[in-house]
Amino acid sequence: MPYRKIAAMPLIEFENVSFAYDDTPILRDVSLQIEAGQLVAIMGGSGSGKTTLLKLIGGQLRAQHGRVLVDGIEVGRLNEGELYQLRRKLGMLFQFGALFTDLSVFDNVAFPLRERTQLPESMIRDLVLMKLHAVGLRGTADWMPQALSGGMARRVALARAIALDPQVMLYDEPFTGLDPISLATVGQLIRELNDALGTASIVVTHDVAESLAIVDYVYFLDQGQLVAQGTPAAVRASTHPFVQQFINAQPDGPLPFHKPAPPYAQALGVQA
Repeated sequence: MPYRKIAAMPLIEFENVSFAYDDTPILRDVSLQIEAGQLVAIMGGSGSGKTTLLKLIGGQLRAQHGRVLVDGIEVGRLNEGELYQLRRKLGMLFQFGALFTDLSVFDNVAFPLRERTQLPESMIRDLVLMKLHAVGLRGTADWMPQALSGGMARRVALARAIALDPQVMLYDEPFTGLDPISLATVGQLIRELNDALGTASIVVTHDVAESLAIVDYVYFLDQGQLVAQGTPAAVRASTHPFVQQFINAQPDGPLPFHKPAPPYAQALGVQA
């Protein structure tokens, strides 16, 4: 599915980015670009650096080497006030929705509008109902989050994430815990909203089948490094060992099941 190219300059750009927690490398010399209108998946095993990548975009973390740019602005050089302004361009769908449990559906979606704008309540009401309608849940405006199914809660969280019409959308494992129907619904909404808003979108996910059905491009991370990339068609046809292991869920391959450790007998104190 070709994406609609809107701008020549990437909205998101990583230039030789490295990051480590203490002495543990998480990302190593990562370079990638995502343009407006493009929906990209970041795939890799647990601990490969996918969520760290999202935190670098949002400014929760700062690259130790290289540069992270959002709309041409280097995130790592921003002070607190400038970072707050940059985040107005970002929308985030958290792994399990992260709705405020003591607020109604309506108030959850209205929250960023009330916090970040000076719009009158009458306009906020119209915008909230518009976003809920976009995800098919205008009829739940007065419900509390506890009354929502898992798939419905994720869709409300998506309505909240797009409340301010962000330029960049970040999705952290948006398909986790969803039944097949809800998963397909959320996936289709992500694609449709990306096209309607013309955002640059990153989906961090383990869900191979659903992601390859909706995204324009895929990057594969392994031990903090980009090891493969390509369109969904190229990924399916790839003979790269890591890609083959990942998309076919093979237990044996470049991605080991066991982390490096001393010999098992030695760890148990067994004498040879």
